[in-house]
Amino acid sequence: MADINIAGVMRAGAYSPNHIGNDTAIFNAVAEQLRKRGCIVNTYSEEQFNNGDIKEDIIVNMCREHSSILKLQKLENNGKLVINSGFGIENCTRERMTRILLGNGIPYPDSIIVNTDEVVKDRLKKSGFQSCWIKRGDFHAMHKEDVSYVRHSEEAQEVLQEYFLRGIKRAVINVHLVGDLIKFYGVRGTNYFFWFYPFDEGHSKYGHEAINGRSQGLKFDVKYLKSICNHAADELNIEIYGGDCIVGAEGDVKIIDFNDWPSFAPCRNDAAPHIAKRIINIIKERGTKIEDRRS
Repeated sequence: MADINIAGVMRAGAYSPNHIGNDTAIFNAVAEQLRKRGCIVNTYSEEQFNNGDIKEDIIVNMCREHSSILKLQKLENNGKLVINSGFGIENCTRERMTRILLGNGIPYPDSIIVNTDEVVKDRLKKSGFQSCWIKRGDFHAMHKEDVSYVRHSEEAQEVLQEYFLRGIKRAVINVHLVGDLIKFYGVRGTNYFFWFYPFDEGHSKYGHEAINGRSQGLKFDVKYLKSICNHAADELNIEIYGGDCIVGAEGDVKIIDFNDWPSFAPCRNDAAPHIAKRIINIIKERGTKIEDRRS
């Protein structure tokens, strides 16, 4: 394993709102686990990655900047192994994610995708949308205002106008789901899966957890939750993932957000070895495929 050289690219602080320390901690924990397994991990900031040349053939990254994603995709197309894939990271931007999840039958809220300069009040009323969430569709959230809860169609129209004035051209509108909010973390291709109630544990990024409030302990099938999360990871092409879902009164579960390589903050120490093992297994699988082509 000593000849495995990995470029580890950290996430730019602008894309770790209120979680810079947590994102850095999980990255460092995974890098240390990889080193314990004989890998050489050279770490770079996202800025260094964008402004320089990466010589390593394996790139393990938490990138979120648009330019970083494009560079990752180019390197991937040129034969480098990239985890998470640059294409998968792009798939986790809101509009793409919505289309992919709904298009593959993965439980997800009723949604409308709009231009931010549209008049949508009548469309929302016709679709039965009252309380809903407006989320920037073009990229990952960087500010609290990139995800907005609204109580009626008039308020939704006002928020869309604000998005338009901020230069955000596309938005996704999700109907608000009533129920228990659950946050989850997982690693594709492994048995590792962790979930908890973020509001109850005081875990928050923007404070939106207060909308659904304290959990009611609604019963649901954890195996089913894990299965739909893994299905989402497969379709989005993401190895290291996390997100949020809502459990309804009847035990129904719907994913409301899905993220590439989140902080794993409440379970970092347990998750890091599983993430490292998954990365090494992907490297081994890649090596086997290359040898098969040569033979």
